[in-house]
Amino acid sequence: MQITPITEVDVAGKRLVVRADLNVPVEEGRVTDATRITRFAAGMKPLLDQGARLVILTHFGRPKPNELDPAFSVDKLRPALAEALGRPVAFSDNCATDSAVLLSQQLGDGQVLLCENLRYNPGETANDPAFAAALARLGDLYVNDAFSCAHRAHASTAAIAGLMPAYAGPLLIEEMNALTAALEAPERPSVALVGGAKVSSKIAVLKNLVGKLDAVIIGGGMANTFLYARGCPMGKSLHEVDQIATVREIETLAEASGCELLLPEDVVVAREFKAGAACEIVPADACPADAMILDAGPQSAEAFMARLNHAHTILWNGPLGAFEIPPFDAATVAVAKQAATLSHEGRAVTVAGGGDTVAALNAAGVTQDFTYVSTAGGAFLEWLEGKTLPGIAALCAPKQAA
Repeated sequence: MQITPITEVDVAGKRLVVRADLNVPVEEGRVTDATRITRFAAGMKPLLDQGARLVILTHFGRPKPNELDPAFSVDKLRPALAEALGRPVAFSDNCATDSAVLLSQQLGDGQVLLCENLRYNPGETANDPAFAAALARLGDLYVNDAFSCAHRAHASTAAIAGLMPAYAGPLLIEEMNALTAALEAPERPSVALVGGAKVSSKIAVLKNLVGKLDAVIIGGGMANTFLYARGCPMGKSLHEVDQIATVREIETLAEASGCELLLPEDVVVAREFKAGAACEIVPADACPADAMILDAGPQSAEAFMARLNHAHTILWNGPLGAFEIPPFDAATVAVAKQAATLSHEGRAVTVAGGGDTVAALNAAGVTQDFTYVSTAGGAFLEWLEGKTLPGIAALCAPKQAA
């Protein structure tokens, strides 16, 4: 797909309608984690320095359509956004009216306008052409810089792109380049770590990955289901008894494409799921009837790390165990640190994404050492599944007159 980055366009004096994802954690009216805002601002500042006039659109939470609940107003994001951009940010209390258009027209070079929550209007999630046309009036060029929203066919991500010249923002380009390098054209050997609770939630991901990469390490509750399909007792462990056929299909696909599947050889089991619970290490096929598998064991972690040592591309989605509660974070932390070391030493490209994955890497203190960490959730998963994302496809679609 041919997508033009906004960085290749002369933006001086132009109003850029920028779809951002500034859906950040807020407590008592203040942003508590500004990571998304600072990453967005880093890409926008050079455009502002060139004389662009930014009109920023974003959603925030899930307000009920047509109910202007102040708890979901994006006005509270302005202080953090202004600080990150290093300049004042004006505010429009709506995003699709004449007053918003007037405010956008009053912008000078290098100035910024933040518009109210897109999801206050039901036309946003309905991908309503009329609402998209109203948004298009806010500027001269459209810029999608919200990869994390690109899997949604909404008015601000899909319909609007067909109404005006449409471009990709710096963050979106960065994300696409990182994921393409890790999945579509990886430097081999290439290895993925896929964890999480259920095989059923990642069937398409696994099917796509085993056809493209050299090895897939499976952890978390997903690994339990694979072990169960091989006849291992599960005790009280989380597993899906109705997914044996799916496991067999994935194993067949992996064998046909020459992809190695790695499962835990030993596991950490406990009778209680709580911090500091008494636990023991047993072979993967020896879970006691009254116990739960809550992490991969140390022997498994060593085997996984050994496999990563030979990889030049590492793709990670999902923890290897119940990392939120020690001591069941041990395998995830150990393997994450090894992947980070390989990345830091320039021996491997490491790309990770998904909410639990980011939390796990943060807990391990290694996020900064990974080549790229995606904050996208659903969009990252759909990319791993090999799907074409509506927000990306829209940037390539023929344009209509606004």
